[in-house]
Amino acid sequence: MPPIRPLEQLNPSRFETSAILKKLASSSRKLAELKGVAASIPNQGILINTLGLQEAKDSSEIENIVTTHDELFKDDVLPATFTNSAAKEVLRYRQALRVGFEQVRASSLLTARHIIEIQSELERNNAGFRKLPGTALKDGAGQTIYTPPQNPDEIVALMSDLERFINEQSLFDADPLIKMALIHHQFESIHPFYDGNGRTGRIVNVLYLVKEGLLDIPVLYLSNHIVRTKPAYYRLLQTVREDDTWEDWVLYLLEAVEQTAGQTIATIHAIKTALFDYKQRIRFGYKFYSQDLINHLFMHPYTKIEFVQRDLQVSRLTATKYLDALAAGGFLQKQRIGRGNYYVNLALSAVLQGESKLLTAHPQ
Repeated sequence: MPPIRPLEQLNPSRFETSAILKKLASSSRKLAELKGVAASIPNQGILINTLGLQEAKDSSEIENIVTTHDELFKDDVLPATFTNSAAKEVLRYRQALRVGFEQVRASSLLTARHIIEIQSELERNNAGFRKLPGTALKDGAGQTIYTPPQNPDEIVALMSDLERFINEQSLFDADPLIKMALIHHQFESIHPFYDGNGRTGRIVNVLYLVKEGLLDIPVLYLSNHIVRTKPAYYRLLQTVREDDTWEDWVLYLLEAVEQTAGQTIATIHAIKTALFDYKQRIRFGYKFYSQDLINHLFMHPYTKIEFVQRDLQVSRLTATKYLDALAAGGFLQKQRIGRGNYYVNLALSAVLQGESKLLTAHPQ
């Protein structure tokens, strides 16, 4: 298998085929539409939190870290009493995504150091780039199909090359979506960490789009598409290494962008519909209505009394009264684990779990 070469050694003109240009046009349009729809949600933190949680679940599933929405949302509100290890790993993914987003937003760069910090947050270690040989990628039968670079100096050099490719636009004259596809493949082939390469690479995808201004916030997550097309994803990764089929890989990623953008647009519209439905009916039916309360309810699929106390700056008694009233009205579902209660936002939970029909509360 040929050694990994810096990406700028590829000829950009090879990605100007009619098939790629056609797919690039449609995926770019859909991505621009997503950027606009995301901006229509007044509180961007709602999307960062809820869609980030969904992405964390899907991305971890690719690595066979499987949890349910219910386990994930419970662990988000009751981590001390709910000890699902898979859910905790998924929540670390969301935190790593937040760390990376803050870095890119502050510096307008995506560096090797940033990527190390993302992986460190994800895996909760400070191992950094691989320093010991032995890492190999195996298929389901245990056969080695690819051996990434083993020399620590080569890993550092390749990641330095990749950092320049990510941040210096003049190195490669191609559309950012094409470059994102190349960056993703290169990172996965370098496989610079002992653990967490796949999840770190998928975080890098969306952060690169934010860095390039194609998105304002990280809301395009390709993991769900990869989960659904896993055999094709791994086959195309490998055929690039063996047969230099970069064009097929780029087409796959552009299709992933287009499909995922469309699905995310639909999800955001559903969240927006649910939010405004709750806003109107809570404002009409409850004297304690506030925009801060609505923002809170849609920031957390599951919430608890302490969260409301913190976000609304109210007493525990007042927070309890608010949540119990909304549960009685059908907006929330009150559940108990151990000594603690948590409250499920029925409409938001339905959207995130893929239920197409909006759950509506009983009118007051």
